[in-house]
Amino acid sequence: MTRFMTFFAALFAFPVWAAQGFTFASIDGGTLSMDDWQGRPVLVVNTASQCGFTPQYDGLQALYDRYRDRGLIVLAIPSDDFRQELSTAQEVKEFCAVNFDLDMPMTDITSVRGPQAHPFYQWVAQQSGFTPAWNFNKVLIGPDGQVEATFGSTTRPLSGKITKAIEAALK
Repeated sequence: MTRFMTFFAALFAFPVWAAQGFTFASIDGGTLSMDDWQGRPVLVVNTASQCGFTPQYDGLQALYDRYRDRGLIVLAIPSDDFRQELSTAQEVKEFCAVNFDLDMPMTDITSVRGPQAHPFYQWVAQQSGFTPAWNFNKVLIGPDGQVEATFGSTTRPLSGKITKAIEAALK
């Protein structure tokens, strides 16, 4: 009984990272794991290279530059779910390097909605009811791994709405 109580107490002594276990194929090869960012806020954005909102990459990079030293991760997730992404991850990587000089983490082309959605997006839908309605939808994961806020395409990365949510998550 004492062993059980010790285990039970230890289980609740450490906060649980709700977004644990989600991994993505990196556009640079290898794997990106949400577990690597435990305790830090992560802004996850489904992106596309041929969308009217594609210029938001500039704002996403500026947001990352502004807050990265305080712990923010901005994760770009290219997706062709809305038929506006280039054909290959290599083309996406080159497009973003040439046009936006991005250095934020980026995944390979990934499905974000429907039955083929990445498990992270399935989890977000279960937790918050949020499913990307278009490209450049944003999900803010708090330091505890919970969905803290969601934002549509028209909410610009440097908007007060997003920066206030990030600043609150960084405290």
